Amino acid sequence: MFRIRRIFDRTTPANREIVNRIQSTLRDIFIDEREESILKVSRTLEDPLRYRYRSIIFVAEGADSRLLGAAVLLHFPDLSFCYLDYIFSSPDKAGRGIGSALYERLRTEAHSLKCRGIFLECPQEKPESVKDPAIIRENIARLKFYERYGARPIVNTRYETPLMDDDANPPYLLYDDLGQRRRLRKRETREIVRAILERKYNSLCPVEYVEMVVGSFHDDPVRIREPHFVKPELIKPIDKGTPRDMQIPLIVNEKHEIHHIGERGYVEAPVRIRSIMKGLDQSDLFERCKPAKYPESHITAIHDPGYVSYFKMICRKLPEGKSIYPYVFPIRNHSRPPKELLVRAGYYCIDTFTPLNKNAYLAAKRAVDCALTGADLLLKGTMLSYALVRPPGHHAGPEYFGGFCYFNSGAVAANKLSGNGKVAILDIDYHHGNGQQDIFYSRKDVMTLSIHGHPSFAYPYFSGFKEEVGEGDGIGFNHNIPLKERIDSLKYRDALESAVRAVKKYDPDFLVLPLGLDTARGDPTGTWDLSARDFELNGKMIGSLRLPTLVVQEGGYKNRILGTNARSFFRGFFEGTYTSEPVKLIGMSRV
Repeated sequence: MFRIRRIFDRTTPANREIVNRIQSTLRDIFIDEREESILKVSRTLEDPLRYRYRSIIFVAEGADSRLLGAAVLLHFPDLSFCYLDYIFSSPDKAGRGIGSALYERLRTEAHSLKCRGIFLECPQEKPESVKDPAIIRENIARLKFYERYGARPIVNTRYETPLMDDDANPPYLLYDDLGQRRRLRKRETREIVRAILERKYNSLCPVEYVEMVVGSFHDDPVRIREPHFVKPELIKPIDKGTPRDMQIPLIVNEKHEIHHIGERGYVEAPVRIRSIMKGLDQSDLFERCKPAKYPESHITAIHDPGYVSYFKMICRKLPEGKSIYPYVFPIRNHSRPPKELLVRAGYYCIDTFTPLNKNAYLAAKRAVDCALTGADLLLKGTMLSYALVRPPGHHAGPEYFGGFCYFNSGAVAANKLSGNGKVAILDIDYHHGNGQQDIFYSRKDVMTLSIHGHPSFAYPYFSGFKEEVGEGDGIGFNHNIPLKERIDSLKYRDALESAVRAVKKYDPDFLVLPLGLDTARGDPTGTWDLSARDFELNGKMIGSLRLPTLVVQEGGYKNRILGTNARSFFRGFFEGTYTSEPVKLIGMSRV
């Protein structure tokens, strides 16, 4: 068994290790390959502008994360084509279907990028070009492999002309039209061939060689060799479903229903998760993942141990079905907190409507486990994960709870991720993310941003002002964007664009996104007017950051539309992350 996954960058330890192993394997397999070409595999991940194309890397890994094979696809977005740079499977895994799985995944990727097709080189099988019968058989096997997908040599050109007099077995240029049945025009093909020779082989091909090869494409449309090995009706089609490696791991707090408050008007109810799941089940973007269990030390790393101990103890002592609400709020005296447990609730709480009950600790702890599971998936190379949890968490601060929140799941996950790079938290709930602001207010390794209703009218009322910018080392790393009580979608998008620019400037390694769906039209806790289409556009804007992202569910209380809005948001996020052109490459010039 093996899995295919895409490598977006070298941010995480897992990705750095696998890219290094790919380069080491390339040196072993392609012994005549130039070191510069092998180093480009990683360099184009980090700086695509330098080469005017970007690397898209897929790896096949075994259950033990062993490298079983890999493929490197070069994407030239200005000319809308892809070029297959490398594809290999481990010598001891030949014939296991790894090469086929990798190439099929490449085709799906190129199709999703709306490319004209994939171009690649393959050695010739003609006896006049190759003298060794064993090599001829190997080359026939390669050509037959690609022909199964419709990829065949372009003929009647001088592309096979050796660059050096002693070059043996110069390659064909193959074209895979991705099942689109489109003909290549002469002009576009010349542009593509020029790009391959001048960008991919820029240090090898003299100007006169490039001009000779490009000028040899005379046919219009370009001629593709007739099938030699595979009947046209047997050519494999593209799988247009969502590839498994692109599916979003969905980690659901299966214990959320034990935290059920039956009081009338209590909006933070189990039906919220069921409503969201109903919408997500209509999409093939998600893959359910079981949450792991984590020690409480992850929570006490950001929450006061005294508060955590009290919360666990009071929940354990309360009878089943009994909820208590804070009703006395003493001015904090750390040396003399109230002795009575029920009275002490107000010592740790910021409002009168967040209850304590027997199962609150268990549900909140499991929500943290879900967020940490999503964070660990990012560290293993996943691009996007979604912790669908309740109770929510972004109002829980270092030593207090409130706003239905007990533990700040997103902040716990961000703190874990910060051990591997900088983290940005972009809170898009209708209410201010006061919890993570207070937790990270003096830190610069975790930047906090929040777009929310102005505290003059929106909970929690006492924080979220623009002037709150951090303190100590954290000065300049807390950003609040408070908005008016009534705004339209364009005004919201302007605010989101400002926040996205701030994230780009900070240049984090990870993004944690507390997702509030309470910005929607008609939400009982909000006043804004966002539609499903707005959620999709906002998701696309955030996805265009192309950062390893953990989404943690926060608010959203109009149950009838929660699923539609969640599905729309992730559809946009998916498009922004995977199928849109990278922002840095848009408009890049062609040689």
